[in-house]
Amino acid sequence: MAEPEDRFYESQGLRLHYADWGNVSAPPLVLIHGGLDHCRTWDAIAQALQPHFHVMAPDLRGHGDSDWAKGSSYSLVDNVYDVSRLMKFAGVPNAAIVGHSMGGMVSLAYAGTYPERVSRLVNLDGTFLSGSRGLSIGEQMSRWIEQLDRISEIEPSTFTTIDEAAQRLSGRNKRLTPAQALHLARHGVRQGTDGLYRWKFDHYQRARAPYRLLAKDYVGLWSQIACPTLLMWGDESFLPDPEASGLLAHFKQAEMIKIAGAGHWLHHDRLDEVLVALRRFLNVSA
Repeated sequence: MAEPEDRFYESQGLRLHYADWGNVSAPPLVLIHGGLDHCRTWDAIAQALQPHFHVMAPDLRGHGDSDWAKGSSYSLVDNVYDVSRLMKFAGVPNAAIVGHSMGGMVSLAYAGTYPERVSRLVNLDGTFLSGSRGLSIGEQMSRWIEQLDRISEIEPSTFTTIDEAAQRLSGRNKRLTPAQALHLARHGVRQGTDGLYRWKFDHYQRARAPYRLLAKDYVGLWSQIACPTLLMWGDESFLPDPEASGLLAHFKQAEMIKIAGAGHWLHHDRLDEVLVALRRFLNVSA
């Protein structure tokens, strides 16, 4: 299947988008992207695995072709709820899930909330603890309000061509090939009435709200995950090694793969190696 079908569902009044790669009679596989990204970041993996799975890749709220939240509600629990709505809409009682970065955190939280609904779980560089770092609730509130004020004053980046946006992406990740950068940019920007291109994501999803989960909450969810779990980490990532930091110990049955020469975006930096690991873990052949 060269291109997926665009499908939409509703969650908390938002119209959310997902790419459906077909093969509906096969076991479902859900691919969840990271922050400031979009569902088409998975295209190479979706195309490779589509013969074996019914692949669905959602745009998280505030990303891609999904609605932006009113009131900047972009908490982890909101995203978990959105995933639960997707599963109901698609008629999927149980699925394998692959998540990257923030999408990996969402995947872990969903699997911990509904252990019986996830058959296998893969996390690409999205295993980390995020919390208030000991700040009082007053400090958290004031920082959040200041963040929202700053974001309200941001003038979104504009590009005269998609190629310009691709160059910006290449500057952020030197490992991207020109073709990869152009593909990500093509699906990551939207042209306005003024003819200029702007990123599709909502800047408000950057804000760190004071109602975020605490570290102990994440650990509590991770410990409830019942399915086989694979954690993947690039040895050049800016995030810490989950094994060295002790996070791997919080999972009942998890294995870990470290990929040399890969940064945070493993599925772009070392696609072939990631696909080999996914095929093995998901029990499918090339």
